[in-house]
Amino acid sequence: MGSKKRKRGERATTHPRNKYSDNPPDFSLLASKYSTFAPYVFYSGDGRPRIDWTDFNATRELTRVLLHHDHGLNWWIPDGQLCPTVPNRSNYIHWIEDLLSSDIIPKVQADRDTAKGFDIGTGTNCIYPLLGASLLGWKFVGSDFTDVALEWAEKNVKSNPYISELIEIRRVNLENPASSSEELNDEPGKYGQCTDADFDNGKAVVIGPSPPAHLQMHSSIGKGYDGPPILVGVVKDGEKFDFCMCNPPFFETIEEAGLNPKTSCGGTVQEMVCPGGESAFITRIIDDSVQLRQSFRWYTSMVGRKTNLKVLISKLWEVGATIVKTTEFVQGQTCRWGLAWSFLPASKKIVPSHVAEKNNMSFMLEGLQRHQSAFDVLQSVESYFHNMGASSKLDSASFKVDVTLSAEQCNSILKTQTQNGTDQDILISANCPSDKLNDMRLCVSVFQQIPGTLLVKGLLLQKEIPVPGVFSVIFQQLQEVLKSKFSKGIR
Repeated sequence: MGSKKRKRGERATTHPRNKYSDNPPDFSLLASKYSTFAPYVFYSGDGRPRIDWTDFNATRELTRVLLHHDHGLNWWIPDGQLCPTVPNRSNYIHWIEDLLSSDIIPKVQADRDTAKGFDIGTGTNCIYPLLGASLLGWKFVGSDFTDVALEWAEKNVKSNPYISELIEIRRVNLENPASSSEELNDEPGKYGQCTDADFDNGKAVVIGPSPPAHLQMHSSIGKGYDGPPILVGVVKDGEKFDFCMCNPPFFETIEEAGLNPKTSCGGTVQEMVCPGGESAFITRIIDDSVQLRQSFRWYTSMVGRKTNLKVLISKLWEVGATIVKTTEFVQGQTCRWGLAWSFLPASKKIVPSHVAEKNNMSFMLEGLQRHQSAFDVLQSVESYFHNMGASSKLDSASFKVDVTLSAEQCNSILKTQTQNGTDQDILISANCPSDKLNDMRLCVSVFQQIPGTLLVKGLLLQKEIPVPGVFSVIFQQLQEVLKSKFSKGIR
């Protein structure tokens, strides 16, 4: 199945196969068709139909009518339960579809055509099994442990008889404790440390060699989670799945969960909160994946905070995952990230992560003083490249700097890195003979975030770079220079 590709430099948006990619929900149309939704729709000063996103009843009714109007699904949840947004959840489904259709890892389930997924914590809404089954005909096991979640998930499945045979709702046995990370030990760092991952483009990277069969997890991983079983103890002996997916509890406390005053999606403590937050919860999924390994082709989870991605990927590197992919889910003003990994051997050669070239990198520049502006940062970017002899041109209208570096300049930068003495730099330099270096073109843009904080993005402007690592090294050096100048006192 083909998909539209994002142009270089464009911000991540709704997945191109998402039903709402080009046709966002029309509140006026839905109000005219569903009398139960009409009372929640009002018109702003510019004449646009809107709803009050802080009203749980309004968001629940919107989800109900979207599922019925666009997907033919009957659905409901009781008061106070987590209410999913249909477009955002559809993004996740289509990303998994991309993973399953890729040739990064072999298709081991050749005996059947229907993909089978496992939804961790399906909740009362059961949204992922319902969407996956209705959109793509996938089979699902949806797990949960609260009586209300199991009851309403079953009701939502049985309310849609044409797909009900595809979905099993499974109770998590609370008497079967989650596996203890104390039983999982190995030499820390034996399989390296993940320092690079492509957060912006969802690029696949191999992040380590296939570990030996006896590999167990370092005891620091999973520390802090003592909740119900997630995969181990829930997946039955001999079961095989194409993927698992999860909308984890993002927060450490229920007070933290209620900090966003602009939305009301409901949610109980069991759905929203976990000691250690999403990091602890996803870490336990990683724990379980080490034990289950090739029982799943892909392990995946949604991530609410980008700062957690690098930590989680480092853990995956440590336990011997062979492949990791990330992506960004964008719907309106909401951003989430997807994390996927596998223990299957790659079916095609991919450059290891520590030398993999990224074509889109970014970092936050914090701590700017009042007299410092985005234009000051752009001028510093231009000066940085000018001082190394590169051709650079500042475009003040677009807030970007276009840069061209010669092969000799690239090689000089890599040699400087080698002299700094890290194994990673030496490895990059060893793979970068000067006669194979091409001129490199890139663009650096600056975006205002909040007062005192800028987003700096670097974009590689050519499709292929024969030498991995050059752009990454240059952009990391630029980051150090700018943070040294503008983020003094910020750690």
